Amino acid sequence: MAKIKPSQGSPYARIMGVGGYRPTRVVPNEVILETIDSSDEWIRSRSGIATRHWASDEETVAAMSIEASGKAIADAGITADRIGAVVVSTVSHFSQTPAIATEIAYKLGTDKAPAFDISAGCAGFGYGLTLAKGMVVEGSAEYVLVIGVERLSDLTDLEDRATAFLFGDGAGAVVVGPSKEPHIGPTVWGSEGDKSETIKQTVPWSDYRDGKGRAKFPAITQEGQAVFRWAVFEMAKVAQQALDAAGIAAADLDVFIPHQANMRIIDSMVKTLKLPDHVTVARDVETTGNTSAASIPLAMERLLATGQAKSGDTALVIGFGAGLVYAATVVTLP
Repeated sequence: MAKIKPSQGSPYARIMGVGGYRPTRVVPNEVILETIDSSDEWIRSRSGIATRHWASDEETVAAMSIEASGKAIADAGITADRIGAVVVSTVSHFSQTPAIATEIAYKLGTDKAPAFDISAGCAGFGYGLTLAKGMVVEGSAEYVLVIGVERLSDLTDLEDRATAFLFGDGAGAVVVGPSKEPHIGPTVWGSEGDKSETIKQTVPWSDYRDGKGRAKFPAITQEGQAVFRWAVFEMAKVAQQALDAAGIAAADLDVFIPHQANMRIIDSMVKTLKLPDHVTVARDVETTGNTSAASIPLAMERLLATGQAKSGDTALVIGFGAGLVYAATVVTLP
């Protein structure tokens, strides 16, 4: 039997750079109120959201990704031709094939890097980060670009009082590279398909094509109370498991970056995890809304850019959403 040569990777991996892009148009709650019967006070009390960004025709999924990725690559101190793989998490790229990652990899100037898309909703960044860590440690890529990007304004029903105010657009990216010490902890991830109906697309694309009694374009809908209960009670457990897997306690954290879905969910998780006052908590949802796969890297980029967090800080990140899927890990900030 022939022996296969073992892979020559790095002992560990780390996030080396981060970048973000928010569309130029800022949309306040007053715009949302033009199509739903609600109030600014109600939206803020239910979600904590005051504004969100919506993309223009020119701010495509690819264009936003390229902007965020360029910043992340520069922040990592490398050039695009050293990127060994591109992983894009998105649910709002409307072409079934090819993967938008291939266009991004080419336009960034990578050297024919393998590129692919994943669909893991709001946990997509965590899924991509885990894949990137594996590639770096295994040796199939020295540097991996992970992008979370969404144009959820394209999938928002502006007449749905339960969701019209939730979603925003944007892109966040990180470069994952080699490390001599562990800077990305074990990932606690999973799915609960029995709850898949709680967040979903209203109708499949085939129904829209065939005009099965609905001319309305597909949108994202959710059972708000069911999702809220699941996120508050179950995801705090997953977050704790990620801390345990990394061998640290809540008191050891510097930063907490949960998926930016809802301010009430964030505050409830902070309380359940009993995070000390010194832990900086990302609350980017107030001005960015829910950007699904983009929310964690966008929040990370803003915390570092504003000085609320610093390079070398220990952060717990957790994403959760449609599927229902989730992913949590402890990382060192770039």
